[in-house]
Amino acid sequence: MVISADRTYRSGDWIKFLGTAGARFVVSKQLRFSGGIWLSLAGIQILIDPGPGSLHLCVRSRPRLDPSRLDAIVLTHKHIDHSGDVNAVIEAMTDGGWRKRGIVFAPRDAIESDPVIFRYLHGFPERIERLEEGGSFSIGPVTLTTPRRHVHSVETYGLHFDAAGKTLSLISDTRYFEGIEQHYPGRTLILYTVLKNPYPDRVIDHLSLDDAEKIIRTNRPDRTLLTHFGMMILKADPRKLAEELGQKLGLNVEAARDGMEVKI
Repeated sequence: MVISADRTYRSGDWIKFLGTAGARFVVSKQLRFSGGIWLSLAGIQILIDPGPGSLHLCVRSRPRLDPSRLDAIVLTHKHIDHSGDVNAVIEAMTDGGWRKRGIVFAPRDAIESDPVIFRYLHGFPERIERLEEGGSFSIGPVTLTTPRRHVHSVETYGLHFDAAGKTLSLISDTRYFEGIEQHYPGRTLILYTVLKNPYPDRVIDHLSLDDAEKIIRTNRPDRTLLTHFGMMILKADPRKLAEELGQKLGLNVEAARDGMEVKI
C-alpha cells in the first residue's frame, strides 16, 4: 500500500492530547481523559494509544478530528488504558469495514495472545503490523521505529517518528533501565510519567519524575511534554511539577492537559 500525505486535512505538524490519564485509578474515575494522542506529521494522521473514550473525544474535539482520515493507529501495548477504544477506532477509520484502509501497529501479544484487537476486524485495515524490538516501518513519508522492548508487564514499545528532519520520540510505560535515553533522540519528547516518586518498598514498571529528569537531562530535547499521570502527580499539580523540573534543567518541560494541542 502506498500512503500519500493528505495535506488538505488540517495542515501543519501538531500533537493533540485526547487524554492525559495514566494508572488504573485515574482512568477508571476519569479524573483525566484517556483518549490517547493524535499526531499529524508530514500530512499523515496517526492515533496513538486510543484508550477508553478515544472515539468520543475525537469527534467532540474542536476542531473536530475525523477518525475516517486516519492513516494509522499505534498501540504501544495492550493494557486497557492504551487500547480500550482500539476496535471502535478501527471501525471508524475503515467506515465499518466498507473502506479497506489504514495500518494498525501493535505488539504481537495484543494481536495473537489474549488479543485486544477483535479477530473480525483483522481484515478491515490495509494491514496489521507486529511491533518488535529494532523494528522500522513506513507510513508514507513518516518513518516509525521501535528501538527497544520496554520493561513492563506486557509486551511494550516506545516510538520514534522521523519525517523530513522533524523528529518526535514517545517513551511509553516502562521501568527505567540503563541506556533508555539513547534510543529516543527526538527533538520533541513525550514522556509517560505515571509516578511522582518511586515506591520505596516495591518496583513499579512505570517512570517517575526522577526518571524523567535523568532522561531529559541526558537528551536535552527542544521540548518535553509529560503525560499519562498517576494519582500522586495529579494531586501535586502536573503543571507546577513540570515547571519546576524545566527551571531546574534550564529546558522547556511542560505538563500536557486534556485537549491540549501543540505545534511541532
